[in-house]
Amino acid sequence: MIADVEMPVLECAVHWAVPSDEPHMRDLLDAGERDRYARFMRDEDKARFVTGRFLARTVLSEATGLPPGDIRFTTDCPHCGASHGKPRLPGHTLDFSLSHSADRVVLVLTDGPEVGVDVEQESDRDVDRLGEMVLSAPERDVLAALPADQRKRGFHAYWCRKEALLKATGHGLAAPMTAIHVSGPDEPAEVLSWDDDKAVSPVRLADLTPGPGYAASLAVLTDRPLKISEAGLTY
Repeated sequence: MIADVEMPVLECAVHWAVPSDEPHMRDLLDAGERDRYARFMRDEDKARFVTGRFLARTVLSEATGLPPGDIRFTTDCPHCGASHGKPRLPGHTLDFSLSHSADRVVLVLTDGPEVGVDVEQESDRDVDRLGEMVLSAPERDVLAALPADQRKRGFHAYWCRKEALLKATGHGLAAPMTAIHVSGPDEPAEVLSWDDDKAVSPVRLADLTPGPGYAASLAVLTDRPLKISEAGLTY
């Protein structure tokens, strides 16, 4: 009889930051990023963008030994080749994902498998209307059964899990969220089914701890168990 082989743990390093916009952070932007930075109309959008790129460069510098100023990203979409994909570090096995909302910026880093992360500030969205566009029928039933004061939290938990998954696959809005069925907001995060030709497997989901008033999740295209470490913000 062949003994079961324990799968090696995949480490996921999660880094949190508060948006900031300082000269030494802007100095690390490349020409294309500077143009994008200049197009943002609101100061808070500029701060979230530059903080994300600064966080990515400093974390990747520590992981690779490259000077932060030498790190350049590609943004090629893996499906169509256009330049709207998530940032990547060419020539390395490391994969990372960025997200931001309000006063949270988050980066997750793995070695090997594709990863996606999403953070959302809980807002007074019309969860019933958005649920028709985002949630599968079983998820809408679960959400409707939650107490009224828990439905906003529940919707954003669903939203972040699906956004993180579609960031990991690179599909973004090209894949319908309603085709994805994930576990309930009060259950461990996992993909229960995905009824679409863009579906991928295996996938690991996990919820993060962004603090009160926020939801956050990560997704990794792997069947290995995850070991998640979070650093940065404290509450």
